Amino acid sequence: MIYIIIIFIILCKEHIKVKIFFVRNILYIWVFQYLFQPMSKIITITGDLGSGKSTISNILCKKLGFEYVYTGMIHRKIAERHGMNAFELNKYAEEHPEIDDEIDSTFKTLDKAHKNYIVDSRLAWFFIENSFKIYLRTNLTVAAKRIFNDNKRFNEKYKTEKDALKSIIQRKKSEDKRYFKKYKADCGNMNNFDLVLDTSFLTPEQIADFIIEKYENFSQNLSSA
Repeated sequence: MIYIIIIFIILCKEHIKVKIFFVRNILYIWVFQYLFQPMSKIITITGDLGSGKSTISNILCKKLGFEYVYTGMIHRKIAERHGMNAFELNKYAEEHPEIDDEIDSTFKTLDKAHKNYIVDSRLAWFFIENSFKIYLRTNLTVAAKRIFNDNKRFNEKYKTEKDALKSIIQRKKSEDKRYFKKYKADCGNMNNFDLVLDTSFLTPEQIADFIIEKYENFSQNLSSA
């Protein structure tokens, strides 16, 4: 009987050793893959309302093969859920931080995903430190005309371009106030961005090509640093 017990103990020890060896090697492989995966390449785009962010983001995704993260759509869906337009939701969010928390949670961890993204978002530049940060500016009159004629903005319909212009000014003021209060993120300080570009009188293709050129220079500088 004692011999059987001894043999059983030896077999159990060997089994445990095999298990430990297997688990240890799995961990080595996982750590190696995590550490040596290429870093995420992320371009964050923010800017004035009506500056063409979504159009340009889509072109960049096609040209660069990056994935598109679009928090503007999330914002509009939340607005629809609350029975509000975009401006009304912004005012509501000033006193209800859970709105921004829901939107912001989408992209706070994107830089750890080891994927390449174009992120069209008001605050992604603030959360994703190593991204190529772009601010798109546009003439207010041009922006109002674009928004007024944009049929995709189902919950942002205006009777006149003048109404659209008024909404742009109010919404931008509300957003800047809210982001600074919550995060101390100064969206009006152009020094926070790697590239500031006026889109008023350029085509989306021209803008996308210029961004790619500047992004390639940015990436080369990072590699040589």
